[in-house]
Amino acid sequence: MERMSFTQEIEKRRTFGIISHPDAGKTTLTEKLLLFGGAIQEAGAVKNNKIKKTATSDFMEIERQRGISVATSVLAFYYKDKKINILDTPGHKDFAEDTFRTLTAVDSVIVVIDVAKGVEEQTEKLVEVCRMRHIPMIVFINKLDREGKDAFDLLDEVESKLKLTVTPLSFPIGMGHDFKGIYNIYERNINLFTAESKTKISEGQAFEDLHSKELETLIGESHATQLREELELVSGVYPPFDRDAYLEGELQPVFFGSALNNFGVRELLDCFIAIAPSPRPKSAEERLVRPEETDMTGFVFKIHANMDPKHRDRLAFLKIVSGTFKRNTPYLHIRHNKKLKFSSPNAFFGDKKQIVDTSSYPGDIVGLHDTGNFKIGDTLTEGELLHYKGIPSFSPEHFRYINNADPMKSKQLAKGIDQLMDEGVAQLFTLDLNGRKVIGTVGALQYEVIQYRLEHEYGAKCTYEPFPVHKACWVATEDEKSEEFLDFLRVKQKYMAKDKKGQTVFLADSHFSLEMARQKYPSVKLHFTSEYE
Repeated sequence: MERMSFTQEIEKRRTFGIISHPDAGKTTLTEKLLLFGGAIQEAGAVKNNKIKKTATSDFMEIERQRGISVATSVLAFYYKDKKINILDTPGHKDFAEDTFRTLTAVDSVIVVIDVAKGVEEQTEKLVEVCRMRHIPMIVFINKLDREGKDAFDLLDEVESKLKLTVTPLSFPIGMGHDFKGIYNIYERNINLFTAESKTKISEGQAFEDLHSKELETLIGESHATQLREELELVSGVYPPFDRDAYLEGELQPVFFGSALNNFGVRELLDCFIAIAPSPRPKSAEERLVRPEETDMTGFVFKIHANMDPKHRDRLAFLKIVSGTFKRNTPYLHIRHNKKLKFSSPNAFFGDKKQIVDTSSYPGDIVGLHDTGNFKIGDTLTEGELLHYKGIPSFSPEHFRYINNADPMKSKQLAKGIDQLMDEGVAQLFTLDLNGRKVIGTVGALQYEVIQYRLEHEYGAKCTYEPFPVHKACWVATEDEKSEEFLDFLRVKQKYMAKDKKGQTVFLADSHFSLEMARQKYPSVKLHFTSEYE
């Protein structure tokens, strides 16, 4: 019986991330999903709690001033007997790397697209990562109550720009001021739009026969004719929905709606829990680990500092891959080769953090209080030596020297930089030539965040100097003693550095010098990510 309930718990779970360009309506959609799960009582609660939550943490001041989500949060709720874990991701492009790492912990993804703006650059990058990893994706085209692009044009754009194969599972009737509702292809019913449905949950009317006269009475003659023609076109142009193809990442269902007006969200959620995958197996360097294995294994995909500024604590987010996680049970920290116990692991429910009394299962995310034991990518097991892979560092876009502005505080500065880099806020490179430290980030906003946090959390002050680098390339070679490799190190001496793990990195000063190095030293392999397949 015990075994049975363990597999049932796994089957129940749906762990997914929501990705979008900033302002496409991701926070609103997240909030409406919580509303359906009864995790919050009224719309607007997530936004209000944002203010309350951010008020408890110094660092979030930056987030509050700019009105952007910098930190990935975890929200969990139950809906129709399914346990849903949402990993919200920062939309802001300066924090893209945080999002890439979160994508290693999800089993599927919902991509939100703004009906007026269509596919935007940030969405393209994130979808590419999902496509490379064959993560199942559902597309939600949002803000239908505003004037936007034609539904077919949008579907074409999603196919061509995101290189996806789509099939609409719902279809809009009208658009913008003329928006009447949605025909749900998956459930075969019509949902009529009223702008008043913001906090209420709308129910669709079953509608088996599109040729019945009733359709005209519901939406008017011209809309009825148009809908019939469009649905005929849909079935002619797009492949029928096939769940296996969706799970393989080869077919992407599309839903239309307006998250702000709570419209089309139920259809998305109902279909999502029916088709989305429960927790999937994950590759470790040693072998493939299946969720139904009894031994607990998991990996840290995110570290969030100072959830509580009074205690200077950090929370390491652990995604459970197999087995059950229990409090006060010793688990092996692979990198340190030591056993750790957690007396108060956190679970996330709705928008609150609470201590886990019961076990957590594969697919769940557990927050572990951390005093500096964890780095991103760390693996915990019950003793087996496993290393989960797939949490890469990407080449940063910006580089600056970091200098100590207060010589009395050099210890605090070193500790602060060390911990912030473990959290994955940015990357640290130490130049071979003179030992100077260079910080590389995906976006310029991180430099402000680092400076602010070093001062407020570690009492250290820093200044920056520009350092002209085009790209950081991780260096690999078959033979470290070869003449070609030694010549490369000698000639490029002033551009060579080590990353935090001690890997050799070439900081190319221009695209031209990078290409020249590739031509001149063919046996030296230069990679833009720290993990090469």
